[in-house]
Amino acid sequence: MIQTIAIGCDHAGFIYKDAIAARLKERGIQVLNFGADSAESVDYPDFAHPVADAVEHGKAQMGIVLCGTGNGVAMTANKHQGIRAALCWTEEVARLVRQHNDANVLAIPARFVSEALALAMVDIFLDTPFEGGRHERRVRKI
Repeated sequence: MIQTIAIGCDHAGFIYKDAIAARLKERGIQVLNFGADSAESVDYPDFAHPVADAVEHGKAQMGIVLCGTGNGVAMTANKHQGIRAALCWTEEVARLVRQHNDANVLAIPARFVSEALALAMVDIFLDTPFEGGRHERRVRKI
């Protein structure tokens, strides 16, 4: 069971971060909020690195990162050992990255998805188990 999730974003991702954190808390999940906490322009690596670090070192079981396209935060998070950050823009992609890739960080492109879709992807990401099997062999090769 997921007990703690780290979350971080830049100024573009800020628009959904509080709603996502509220959803996580409704689910009984502790949230490690690494910011940003306003729409003031900031640098996304300053927020994605702490999220990835928390997951990498076991302070959180999973992470969620947001920026305008989701790419910058995903690239940053994936620099950390053991992080499999996946950029998701549909519910099906969120499901598949968990089932097939055992993704442990969800990257959301805040400028390209609605808040409702972002929340749906969070729920799917958290509720979908890794299938293992042939996928486990592939994930070990990453």
